[in-house]
Amino acid sequence: MYSTYIARQAILDRNSKTIGYELLFRDSPENQFPEIDQDVASSKLVIQNHLQGDIKAISLGKLAFINFTEKCLINKYPLMFDRDSIVIELVGHITATDRLIKIVKYYSEKGYKIALTEYDLDEKWDALFPYISIIKVDIEKVNPKRLQPVLARVKPFNIKLAAEKVETNYQLQSLAEVGFNFYQGFFYHEPEIVEGQTLAPYKTQMLHLISETFNTPLNFDSIAEIISHDVNLTVGLLKMVNNVATSTRIEITSLKQATAYLGEDKLKQFVTILALSKLTSDKTDEVSKQALITAKLMTAIARESAFAEISDFAFITGLLSAIEVILSMPINEIVKTMPLASPIEDALVNHDGLLGELLMLTTKYITGTEENIEPMMSEYSLNADFIHKEFVEASRWCQELGL
Repeated sequence: MYSTYIARQAILDRNSKTIGYELLFRDSPENQFPEIDQDVASSKLVIQNHLQGDIKAISLGKLAFINFTEKCLINKYPLMFDRDSIVIELVGHITATDRLIKIVKYYSEKGYKIALTEYDLDEKWDALFPYISIIKVDIEKVNPKRLQPVLARVKPFNIKLAAEKVETNYQLQSLAEVGFNFYQGFFYHEPEIVEGQTLAPYKTQMLHLISETFNTPLNFDSIAEIISHDVNLTVGLLKMVNNVATSTRIEITSLKQATAYLGEDKLKQFVTILALSKLTSDKTDEVSKQALITAKLMTAIARESAFAEISDFAFITGLLSAIEVILSMPINEIVKTMPLASPIEDALVNHDGLLGELLMLTTKYITGTEENIEPMMSEYSLNADFIHKEFVEASRWCQELGL
């Protein structure tokens, strides 16, 4: 059997740019590439059709870090993936056996990037250094200060160091000083609240713009008024109108006309992209992508399930689910600046109500923060294959936005 769904966790560089995602195969005893009988012809089709295409979308065009056991490596499962799109993560090894060295050398010569995980500083792993690109260190198990001798040994091989289980931005800064190149964990989900901070006027405008766009019916006058205060928003709006009007020349005489011409659906997408980009710094770029995917997936789940009664609120709730991290302010202070419906406020501030349940389920599903969310899915009669399909579609949609 193959895993029911794939969660993911971002891997960032020193500039907080996402270089790839570790893909977490869930609904299986181990977080690793599923063991599939190589002798069954249909198994290859399962991998190629169910996993290959999905992985490209879920990874948003970035590298996919995939855990492979020795058995999977021997059966040559990595060869089913483009060598430029994945990183082979070695899992389940307690030492560098002659057989493992031979296998790793084989994939290295094929041009695959290989990451050594579960690294414990022991010199027994040095035999793999000529063939690997990345060493991943669990900083909860290994004191980063003990890495100095290792740095000298890996330098001739141009091996990068990746820190796992990074929880705070403070840790990130100190790990960079030690010599780490990449970081993985939930530090970008934890807001660094600045006491007494107030929103800059343009950020308040962006929040108002998002709020206005999700009113029913849309007030095109209000939206046009907010956009008119920002040259970049105005230019962006006019460019979008030009892109939509491919067959005929449209003469725009006012911003209200431009917003009305786009129509509700395209206008909502436009505001989502531009408003988030104005609020987002490099540090929170990954967070904004997750917010977009969360919004899209929440909407899809709500349409087809017991959450239907709150489906109108799903998108904006998902979109604002990371706003506390993006703005570094308490969520209860942020919502005061926005005319949100009470179910949205309750979901964002306290994860209360049906909408709060949907938000928690969706977030845990995407990030893999809870390995078994089966009870929640069962409670709301949700099919794992359906959610996985919609997660892939949401990821593909986010990638197409070009963020």
